[in-house]
Amino acid sequence: MLGVLSCLLLLNAAVTYFVFPKEDSQAYKQLTWHNLQPEQIPAWVAKGKTVFVDVSADWCNICKANKDRVLHQAVVVERLKNKDMLLMRGDLTQSDARIEAYLARYQAYGVPFNIVYSQAQPNGLVLPRVLSIDDLLSALPPRG
Repeated sequence: MLGVLSCLLLLNAAVTYFVFPKEDSQAYKQLTWHNLQPEQIPAWVAKGKTVFVDVSADWCNICKANKDRVLHQAVVVERLKNKDMLLMRGDLTQSDARIEAYLARYQAYGVPFNIVYSQAQPNGLVLPRVLSIDDLLSALPPRG
């Protein structure tokens, strides 16, 4: 029984390693993130920027999974590094009335919360709580 369990664990690890995209947390750490300032978003969009907002918290397991499975992936990091992108982060590790008011505008009362603002979506396109690479990349404008 132990041998079968070991084989299944090894098979799962191999599939995960070869099938899922590779994590690039070092490249992710090099991205420039700005503190969330919702009042500035319309001006950035008017200047032709796409604004990606990530609101998360250190204690949030879904947030951590979104980072590991999506935001740290090389293909995503490459798109977020685009010169036409502006990245904003809201941290709700500690309660923050300003960020909570921002979330309430979208009837989102917790984390994670991700939204993309662009010229095509100036009011923002809210992404699913559990992110996927396809959801995020399809919300971003085509590379220019």
